[in-house]
Parts: sequence; structure tokens; C-alpha cells
Amino acid sequence: MARALSPIEALSMKNKTIPFSGRWYDLLGTPDWCGVWFIWGNSGNGKTGFAVQLAKELARFDLTAYNSLEEGVSLSMRNALARYRMEEVNRRFRLLDCESMEDLGNRLRKPKSPHFVIIDSFQYTQMTYKAYLKFKEEFHRKKLIVFISHADGNNPSGRSAKSVMYDAAEKIWIQGQRAFSKGRFIGPVGHLDIWPEGAARYWGETDTSKL
Repeated sequence: MARALSPIEALSMKNKTIPFSGRWYDLLGTPDWCGVWFIWGNSGNGKTGFAVQLAKELARFDLTAYNSLEEGVSLSMRNALARYRMEEVNRRFRLLDCESMEDLGNRLRKPKSPHFVIIDSFQYTQMTYKAYLKFKEEFHRKKLIVFISHADGNNPSGRSAKSVMYDAAEKIWIQGQRAFSKGRFIGPVGHLDIWPEGAARYWGETDTSKL
């Protein structure tokens, strides 16, 4: 049976958080150190650029792994690593080349394994929602797991992905080279420009107040 807490006990608990600053704080504030995040958007809107920039920021705080299931170590992925100067976090960043979820689980069980894990993409994991829940139950209290997902219109592509999106603590929608926080952690601005020039062109003709 789970422990029952009084309001004073619950309010006195302290959670470790990610001490974001600058534009990352503006997007997300100071979110929980562990849990599940879900990022989705349509092709060509900046998902990979956002994910690589997020990986670089997370690597400032702890070892970060990017499981490139969809692209592997392709030229486009290497170009993204170069564009965002990932060599600056060389000691705290690992690119995984199409590592299966079983192998990733084994990696995360090892001592000194990555704390932050980005999985690109959810569709390429071929996970059912039941398999996701099993993976989450083992790791979400010890790690931060970030899933990247394709979109079908404004929704994640596929029933399982949509269920994961609803379950995730943090949800980030990518559109027009801009990331929008739609989860439990929202900073004072609530969005971040992935490619500022592209975002300015896209949103200069769109009323963002309706989002």
C-alpha cells in the first residue's frame, strides 16, 4: 500500500530539478530531474534541430544519450551535430546508432549510465503502449526519458504515440521552427525558437495568441 501523506508532508517534500536558465528557462522553467517528456511535430518543422539543442543543454548537467533510431549516424545527423557544435559537450554526450530498446534498457541499468535519454523516434521503437508503460515503470523515477514523435496533423502519429503523449509529464509541440511547452512545466515565455530566422518568417504571418 502506498504511503498516505498529509498536506504539510506533501508540501515539504523537495524534488531535484533541472536548473535551466536563459531561453530554456523561458520555455520550461525548472522541470523535474526525472520522468518522461514527449516531443512531436510534423516533418520539416525543426524536431531534430530542437532535439539536438536540447541534448546539448541537458549535457551541461549530466551524461546524455541520443538514440538515433531513425537516422542512425547519417550525414544529416552528423550535420546537425556539427551545426550545434556538439563537440563542446563531448565528454557528456553519446550518440547511439540505432540501439534497440532492449539494448538501451541494458545500457541504462549499468552504473554511471546516461541520466538523460532522447529516443528518436517513438515510431521506430515499435513499442506498444503496454511496452512503453513497462519501460517507463523501470526508469522514469531514476532517469529522464525524452521521446521524439512524428505527427499526423496536430496529433502524434499512431494510437500508442498519442497515449504516450497524454501520459508524459512534459509535452512539447514543434511547429514552424518554434517549440511550445504544453505540459506541466511552462516557463515565463512558454516557447523557444529553434531556428530564429525561420521562426520569424513562419510566425510573422500567424497569430500565435491562438495556440
